[in-house]
Amino acid sequence: MRIITHKRLREFATRFPDVAEPLKKWARLVREAEWWSLQDVRRVYPHADMVTVGSEKTVTVFNIGGNKYRLIVAIHYDRQCVYVLRLLRHSEYSKDSWKDTL
Repeated sequence: MRIITHKRLREFATRFPDVAEPLKKWARLVREAEWWSLQDVRRVYPHADMVTVGSEKTVTVFNIGGNKYRLIVAIHYDRQCVYVLRLLRHSEYSKDSWKDTL
């Protein structure tokens, strides 16, 4: 899978240093993956969830850093691309207001 963009991951790691290593591991696993469905994703990340957001599109949410953070991405399986959208603390994610801005 191709990650778009690594720059955003680096920004997240700078903002939240405790998640830098888990993000690197996530990025490595994603680059090595060939996912064609959520079921493929869940073979690597069993707790990944598909969530419908305000725009009626779906995003995939990963638990990162010992369940302290949620990494929100859009996966385009047909293009083998993962678009990094947001990284939220668990408490921010739980408020659900983030869905309205995507």
